[in-house]
Amino acid sequence: MSSLNDREKGFEKKFAMDEEQRFKATARRNKMLGLWAAEKLGKTGDEAEAYAKEVIISDIEEAGDHDVFRKVRKDFDDAGVQQSDHQIRRTMDELLAQAIEEVKNS
Repeated sequence: MSSLNDREKGFEKKFAMDEEQRFKATARRNKMLGLWAAEKLGKTGDEAEAYAKEVIISDIEEAGDHDVFRKVRKDFDDAGVQQSDHQIRRTMDELLAQAIEEVKNS
C-alpha cells in the first residue's frame, strides 16, 4: 500500500510541476507575442514593454488563448495593421513552442 501512495504522490508532484511549467511558458509566450505585436504597432522601448504587459494581463479574462488573440486582433484592427488571423495564431503557436523550450532549459 505504501508504494501505491508513493506512486500517487509522485504523479501529483509531476502534475504540479507540469502545470507550473505550462503557466510559465504561457506567460513567456504572451510577453513575446506582446513584443511582436508592439513592433507591428510601431511601439518601441517602454511603450512596447507596457503593451507586452497588457497582453500578459489579457490572458486572465478566460481559459485558453482566445482572450489574448482577441486583444491582439482588436489592437491590430484599430491601428490598421494588416495581419491575418492565421498569421497571429501561427505566431502564437511558434512563440509557445519557443517559450516551452526556454522554460524547460532554464
